[in-house]
Amino acid sequence: MGRYVVRRLLQMIPVFVGATLLIFLMVNVMGDPIAGLCGERACDPATAAQLKKEFGLDKPVWQQYLTYMGNVFTGDFGTAFNGQPVTELMSTAFPVTIRLTIVAIVLEVVIGITLGVLTGLRRGRPVDTGVLLATLVVISVPTFVTGLLLQLLLGVEWGWIKPSVSPEAAFGELIVPGLVLASVSLAYVTRLTRTSIAENKRSDYVRTAIAKGLPRHRVITRHLLRNSLIPVVTFIGTDIGALMGGAIVTERIFNIHGVGYQLYQGILRQNTQTVVGFVTVLVLVFLVANLLVDLLYAVLDPRIRYA
Repeated sequence: MGRYVVRRLLQMIPVFVGATLLIFLMVNVMGDPIAGLCGERACDPATAAQLKKEFGLDKPVWQQYLTYMGNVFTGDFGTAFNGQPVTELMSTAFPVTIRLTIVAIVLEVVIGITLGVLTGLRRGRPVDTGVLLATLVVISVPTFVTGLLLQLLLGVEWGWIKPSVSPEAAFGELIVPGLVLASVSLAYVTRLTRTSIAENKRSDYVRTAIAKGLPRHRVITRHLLRNSLIPVVTFIGTDIGALMGGAIVTERIFNIHGVGYQLYQGILRQNTQTVVGFVTVLVLVFLVANLLVDLLYAVLDPRIRYA
């Protein structure tokens, strides 16, 4: 196991470098950071030259990238164009988005797997058909439509929640935004769990467990569910990074000042240091989540062993 972890960590290095290099090139080559600094009016040549020198934009792109990566390994993600260190923006944004992601993942796991197990065990029955139709509707409706609809009904019309989340963003206030964020993923988890349960229900090891006279709940939890969760865990693990990066729409709707909000502001103002810094951390989150998913396979399925 230890050798496998070391090998996976070494494999993460070129992936991390390649992903950050791609983002860095896209942000710095395709955009004009100086135009974002000057606002609607174009900078005069002298001011533009001074700003490029101040932020290191007068150097070749490859040199900018090497300088940036060298600073990243020392914990320095640069300075936003407003003079505020990017690490300060991260210290306020990431805790909020992490709480939102935790709520979304919990709802995704609890509701999605529960509905998937129920429909997988009752495949072809009315409850199965109803859940399939409901998940298809959720997948078909864009997230911003779902978010605006719930905000209008629950927040404005019925007054059950606050239409806008407070700056503290407590867990209680993030339940509805978390449900909106996890809605599409929840539908996929439900359908994926249903399919996996329905397929494994006909397996030999399940029939053997039933023939031995094991209680139904033990057959489902210890044998059927445990082996059926492997593809579901794979999806949820890769979805963690996607939820954190894809929270832009949800955070904009509910006025949550998290990672999505900062990324939106950085893109809008062409603040390259902010965008690249936040995306770099999201890449690390995605890589670590995938490593943990691979290690979790051995827990779910004892047949899997890592040399």
